[in-house]
Amino acid sequence: MPVINIGSINIDYVHRVPHFPAAGETLRNLSYSAGLGGKGANQSIAIALAGGQVDHVGRVGEDGLWAKDKLTAHGVNTSNILTDNGASGHAVIYVDNAGENTIVIHGGANENLTKSQIANALDSAQPGDWLLLQNETNMILQAAQAAKAKGLKVAYAAAPFDAAIAAKMIPHVDLIAVNEIEAAQLADTMHMPVNDLPVEKILITKGSKGATYSDGDESFGVKAFKVTPVDTTGAGDTFTGYFLARLDLGDDPATALKIASAAAAIQVTRPGAADAIPTISEVFEFLETHK
Repeated sequence: MPVINIGSINIDYVHRVPHFPAAGETLRNLSYSAGLGGKGANQSIAIALAGGQVDHVGRVGEDGLWAKDKLTAHGVNTSNILTDNGASGHAVIYVDNAGENTIVIHGGANENLTKSQIANALDSAQPGDWLLLQNETNMILQAAQAAKAKGLKVAYAAAPFDAAIAAKMIPHVDLIAVNEIEAAQLADTMHMPVNDLPVEKILITKGSKGATYSDGDESFGVKAFKVTPVDTTGAGDTFTGYFLARLDLGDDPATALKIASAAAAIQVTRPGAADAIPTISEVFEFLETHK
């Protein structure tokens, strides 16, 4: 079954820097590149490269038509990506020598989704299909409500994180994906322990400490593979996309976690976001050598 991903498409402007600039500091970069990014696009490519089927729903400006072509080349169905007259979404990313990053985002065309576009995208969906959402587009609450009304399962990668938005989304989702800090902030906002959050499936990524997944009374964990990071941009998107794809393909949660962890480990050893996501064959080869 295809995953329907209503998600952002960004142009990533990446500056490698010796350190993150302080307030008032002008800093000369070490290198510069531009490429495809955005949490939605990253996750769609991860799903496709994991072996899944994915229909991406989004918008770009004419400056981002190449990004749509690139998604198509990776095996993503792009028939529901529309073109705006204005600018595409973009992100300015600083990456330091440790591979850590800071990011500033401009929403652009990502914030112009319409009710009719979402209705068209969901028209052929079947009960039990997955809808994936993030916080980089508009209309996410309306999309979740429409999907649930049709019997779809809703996965929500709650980033860029806003606890108030996530709390409003919780009643309409089946799976929420957050990092460890975000999970604690959401629990504080909802005045309950993380384990009591009222959502059936919870995926919590923990960086170098791995990840956990709970589904009702069952809980699974995976350790992170030890690698030397080059660029951590998009690592969480790779993990989430791979995990959801492998669940949709029928893998059990423990196997899906392990595969997703391996995919993210490979991804952080390469520069960039979408361009750094590995294929499933690369992931299986990695797992063979990292038993």
